[in-house]
Amino acid sequence: MLRTVNRVFLGLMGLILLVLGGSVLAVGLGAPVPSWWIHDSEHDVLLSNAERTRWRDEGWWWPVVIAALAVSLLLALWWLVAVLRRRRLAEVLVDTGDGDGALVRGRALENVLTQESAHVDGVDAAHARLKGGRSTPEAHVRLALEPHVDPGTALTDFTTGALAHARTSAGLESLPAEVRLRGVKHGAQRVS
Repeated sequence: MLRTVNRVFLGLMGLILLVLGGSVLAVGLGAPVPSWWIHDSEHDVLLSNAERTRWRDEGWWWPVVIAALAVSLLLALWWLVAVLRRRRLAEVLVDTGDGDGALVRGRALENVLTQESAHVDGVDAAHARLKGGRSTPEAHVRLALEPHVDPGTALTDFTTGALAHARTSAGLESLPAEVRLRGVKHGAQRVS
């Protein structure tokens, strides 16, 4: 969702800045003034002293300005935290039975899950990612299937093989997984 918000936000801001900046530049270079333009000629300034100080003496002006700036700051901070937040699980807590537990690097478990998934019959390529918490990881796996393989069979082989091995080796009660399957493109076969 954040990727979509980023793209929409940056696209809208870019479009607004392009339209406003382009129109200011065009009018400043002598293009005819459009009908929606806020000034009468190319020699007008964008904000005169009267326009900049028009609302200064009104009682509602400063609270509205401060509230708008505060909301803008909070939205910018939310966006920054959301962008910088880690997407991958750094470590997985493995129950060792002694009450302390051990930590396994998340990337190590991802690599093992990816490699073992790639060895499933009919899987051309695999990619695994772990998300969630240290004690409750979730696997997000993409499998590229060869053209001849049955998706149901490949999914069953993955869940009973690679996913089950990852769950038992990490000592987890459950390892929920979201698996995305796609077919590998192949060229037409010639019959001779």
